[in-house]
Amino acid sequence: MRIKIQWKLMASYLTLVLLIGVILYGYLSHTLKNNLDSEIRDNLFNETRLVKAMSSKEIADMDRDAPTLARTVGKEIKARVSIIRKDGKVVGDSELTDADLHKLENHANRPEFIQAIQHGKGVSTRFSATLGANMIYTALPFQTTAGQPGVIRLALPLSRVDEAMTSLGTILGASLILAVFCSLLLSYILSFITSRPLRNMAAAAALIGKEGFRSRIPISSSDEIGELAEVLNEMAEKTESQLERISAEKNRLDTILRGMGEGVIVTNDAGIVTLANPAFRALFSLDQSCIGKALIEIARQPSLNNALKKVLDSREEILEEMVMMVPEEKNMLTHWVPLMEERTLIGAVAVFHDITDLKMLEKIRKDFVANVSHELRTPVSVIKGYAETILSEGNNLPPEKLVQFTEVIHSHAERLAHLISDLLTLSRIESGAIPLEPVPVTILPAVNRVIHLLEQKARAKEVTLDSLDSLAGMPAILADPDKLEQILINLLDNAIKFTPADGRVTVDASDLGDRIRIDVKDTGIGIPPKNLSRIFERFYRVDTARSRELGGTGLGLSIVKHIVQAHGGSVAVESTPGIGTTISFTMRKA
Repeated sequence: MRIKIQWKLMASYLTLVLLIGVILYGYLSHTLKNNLDSEIRDNLFNETRLVKAMSSKEIADMDRDAPTLARTVGKEIKARVSIIRKDGKVVGDSELTDADLHKLENHANRPEFIQAIQHGKGVSTRFSATLGANMIYTALPFQTTAGQPGVIRLALPLSRVDEAMTSLGTILGASLILAVFCSLLLSYILSFITSRPLRNMAAAAALIGKEGFRSRIPISSSDEIGELAEVLNEMAEKTESQLERISAEKNRLDTILRGMGEGVIVTNDAGIVTLANPAFRALFSLDQSCIGKALIEIARQPSLNNALKKVLDSREEILEEMVMMVPEEKNMLTHWVPLMEERTLIGAVAVFHDITDLKMLEKIRKDFVANVSHELRTPVSVIKGYAETILSEGNNLPPEKLVQFTEVIHSHAERLAHLISDLLTLSRIESGAIPLEPVPVTILPAVNRVIHLLEQKARAKEVTLDSLDSLAGMPAILADPDKLEQILINLLDNAIKFTPADGRVTVDASDLGDRIRIDVKDTGIGIPPKNLSRIFERFYRVDTARSRELGGTGLGLSIVKHIVQAHGGSVAVESTPGIGTTISFTMRKA
């Protein structure tokens, strides 16, 4: 339960007052009782001396005069007066009649009597069997006028002392209660006044917590509370500065992590992910809920978990290349670094580089080099072989052989020139060296021109080549006429090559809103599904032997792809083996 400091201060003040009151009450009760006892004893001795003086003058015969004197004096001084002979016989007592006096036992053994005889003064506090009460006794020796020795004893009941103490205790108790009541009121006022600066400080501190560290605590005094307010203000100022710096650094770090193309994660020493940037989440198709989970749980890649365990165990950097299924196969270059804090391992940092495209480009480069070398070697070898034959046996060769050899050399030289031309065209398109001059082009006339150019080749293969009526109503497209013609020639030429006799090649178009899609369809041999993703690569052939036999270089579709992309369009392919293939490309409307 929360107790306010005001009540604590009030309780402390009240406790202090109660403690002092109890101590004073006990001390005063004890001291006053002792003082009262001493005062009563001294007064009783004084009265005893007075009675002694009277007895020495008034008593001649102790047995005759003592009873009367004892009663007279006792009545005046309000105390019990006893006159005792030296042998201990009580000859006079203010509280007893003569009949009772004779029945009284000898007092020779009373402590006060013995002290008075032996020391000239006696005092005792004890229970009186005669009166049935606690009494205080004082005794002094005396002599009668006739010279008889005796002892004058005065007694006073302690009930008077108790009554006086009770009355005094009542006064002290009432005073204590009054003091407690006054201290309660005063402590409430004092605690309220004392705690007010602290309450104000607490309210200001709470305001700092709610509204930020820009708020400040007002300093209203120069005491310790004022110093505390000043310290809290300095603390708030430093904290605000630190938070601004931390926030700026965090924003910079978040911006860097968001802008990084590489995936980044941070884990603790137990392998729990504490930070993951958007690139990592996109790489593994994760959401924000991956934070706080084990790496193996969110990525489900054993190779990742093994690398994490290795870096946490060895506390050394690890650079490792991995192949992962996320969900398709990807090549990753991972860089693992242990996260240390004053030689204590607190986790690990991992950076993921997606090198799938680099691996693909490397493979394409290798394939390109191999394919170019192969494509160039064949015609060069043939040309070299026939040329050497002509040089060595030219004079002995029949004219028809010489013509045949020359035709072979010419054919392969043309093939070589065509290959080099395609390579140069592809290189210029990729580098942007060939500028495009897009103008509005009507699709049907452009398609008909290309069909006319390839009509003889199609007739030779007994393939029907035509355009559909839908082309007539299509809007004009924005394209470079020469490049559009090159696209159509490559696509139709490929379709004719791979379509058997009695097949059909058609050109169709569709309106997609802001773009026009042009489809080149054939009823040829088709393309297996596994090869569809690679047919636009340079030198890629589904059937290498058949392609070379038909005179293809393997660059036509790659050229088509790059020309279409240069126009801001896209290329797609659909094919079913044995039924046919459709290659489509899009162009913007004029």
